[in-house]
Amino acid sequence: QVQLVESGGGLVQAGGSLRLSCAASGLTFSSADMGWFRQAPGKEREFLALIRWSGYIYYVDSVKGRFTISRDKAKNSVYLQMDSLKPEDTAVYYCAARRRTVNEFEYWGQGTQVTVSS
Repeated sequence: QVQLVESGGGLVQAGGSLRLSCAASGLTFSSADMGWFRQAPGKEREFLALIRWSGYIYYVDSVKGRFTISRDKAKNSVYLQMDSLKPEDTAVYYCAARRRTVNEFEYWGQGTQVTVSS
């Protein structure tokens, strides 16, 4: 079955950086779209960034210029480099995957907590 395992979360001061990793297994990674989401307490899950199987990348405005999504097909992994972190970035961050022919994300990781202190 498909498994997505995130790592790299933690506590960081405002202005700092973190790099999240997501290791994927059980799917054809080279033909999958990968995304990062987050959910803060009391808020809905928020889409952050997408990297398609083709290499196309998209960011929502709130993270554009601060976050960078990338993938390593040799390692079946996707990453989210987060710079200039703000307290409002505090949330549980999730990795997600979908087959390139599907519109909705089908598979989800368990999440990793990111806490940004002021």
